[in-house]
Amino acid sequence: MNKLATRIKNVGPGALVAAAFIGPGTVTSCSISGATAGYTLLWAMLLSVISVIIMQSMAARLGIVSGMGLGEALREKFTSQGARILISILVIAAVFIGNIAYETGNLTGSILGIQAAFPAADNQTAKIVLALVLGVIAFALLFSGSYQRVENILTALVVLMGVIFLICAFAAKPDWGAVFAGLYGFKVPDGGDWMTVAALMGTTVVPYNIYLHAASASTKWGKTDDKEDALANSRFDSIISIGLGGVISMAIIVCAAATIHASGGTIASGADMAKALTPLLGSWATVIFGIGLFAAGITSTLTAPLAAAFASSGILGWGEDMKQTRFKVFWIIVLAFGVFATCTLGASPTQIILFAQAANAILLPVTGILLLIVANDAAIMKEYKNKTWFNVLVVIVIAIFIFIAARNMNAFMSGLKKLISG
Repeated sequence: MNKLATRIKNVGPGALVAAAFIGPGTVTSCSISGATAGYTLLWAMLLSVISVIIMQSMAARLGIVSGMGLGEALREKFTSQGARILISILVIAAVFIGNIAYETGNLTGSILGIQAAFPAADNQTAKIVLALVLGVIAFALLFSGSYQRVENILTALVVLMGVIFLICAFAAKPDWGAVFAGLYGFKVPDGGDWMTVAALMGTTVVPYNIYLHAASASTKWGKTDDKEDALANSRFDSIISIGLGGVISMAIIVCAAATIHASGGTIASGADMAKALTPLLGSWATVIFGIGLFAAGITSTLTAPLAAAFASSGILGWGEDMKQTRFKVFWIIVLAFGVFATCTLGASPTQIILFAQAANAILLPVTGILLLIVANDAAIMKEYKNKTWFNVLVVIVIAIFIFIAARNMNAFMSGLKKLISG
């Protein structure tokens, strides 16, 4: 019992990852999946959760054993100037493109939450004003470094929303036979809704979370002498925290399937997504949902730019000091582009968020392959490098990433055209 209590006490980096992926992208993608496909795509979320536990546990092991984040480890692995330049370009491009898309989705999700709670703000002018205000708030918090307290409060609100969805999943009285069939059916609705499949994968297995997890595990356990105990704590942390995040995500799908899909409804706004909570909350559903979605969005709005700065600074060998000007430049660029895209894109908010998750799914294989290379380096990982059986699992996961990304490419390009054209 004491050992279990110690394990629970040491929960940390995994919880950070779970809190990061339970953002507006997850709420929106899961709501849209349930509303459009019913329970059919639950298997995609289950597969995503298994994949994220495998990938994040490998990232955490890297941080614990090497005492480095993924960016720093890549610099140690690739020592020639040419290789470092190539890897730096790959990492920075993947992280920046993915995080700018993700940041746009985060800001849009926050605005969607405000508009759900306050319908009078549901217009283009209000959207631009809200995007600018949120951008200034995020800038001030990141620049001052006092964002952590606010993030903890908002993460608590996200957790509260997750509990509400779990209760609503039962209150909605879903068809449990269809739920289990969806978990193990491996079917895609007629017409091949690979955009939604990619969004579900992209909102759960997030590339920047791999960098965050390695760095946070290194900070928490990297200096300990008892690596075995640290690794055991980390595995428990990853399975419990990320598994709980997956259960919450599936509950959102079930809620939307049992309410919105069952009634033939569609989703175009936060108010539409709030319908999934009406069996439990009644007329308060829209307000509570709006608060939760706003909390999810503003929390991720802070973490996405920071993750881009950590990854980019690490791969360039600049360290991870948040007070350095060159560190700040990275997160300022991501935040600025996110605000600009949120203000200028004329597509519907849900379309923007869905597109952002799909973009992450396409960029994910790059990060996965780089992590796999480092995790098999004996000089960095010593006796803790990947076992053969674990490599097989990781290769299967990366192959799934590549397959879904390839199947999603046409839908992704079509979505990009729609976003640009408005």
